Amino acid sequence: QVQLVESGGGSVQSGGSLRLSCAASGYTWSYYYLGWFRQAPGKEREGVASIDSDRFINYADSVKGRFTISQDSAKNTLYLQMNSLKPEDSAMYYCAADARQKDWRWFKPLSQDEYAYWGQGTQVTVSS
Repeated sequence: QVQLVESGGGSVQSGGSLRLSCAASGYTWSYYYLGWFRQAPGKEREGVASIDSDRFINYADSVKGRFTISQDSAKNTLYLQMNSLKPEDSAMYYCAADARQKDWRWFKPLSQDEYAYWGQGTQVTVSS
């Protein structure tokens, strides 16, 4: 049973930083995809950043240069370092994982449809 547990959310002022963590357990995949998504009230869930087991990384344009995704394989933990936070970054943040074979012609690493496993989320609130 794959489990993903996020932590590290909280309330910060604009310009501040937070580091989210996602502890993963219950899988022994040799090739996989991991992602961070967020959903603000009344909005659709959007992809923020992704990384795969080959360390290919993707970011949403809205967070490039401010957010950094990383992974500690030994700890089975995914991170999202968020700097220069803005009020529009406020949302519930989710980590996601998948290990299904992807067709690289159509693969969209920041699409929620690509991920089968999800955590419960951690709230990030940025005040102006």
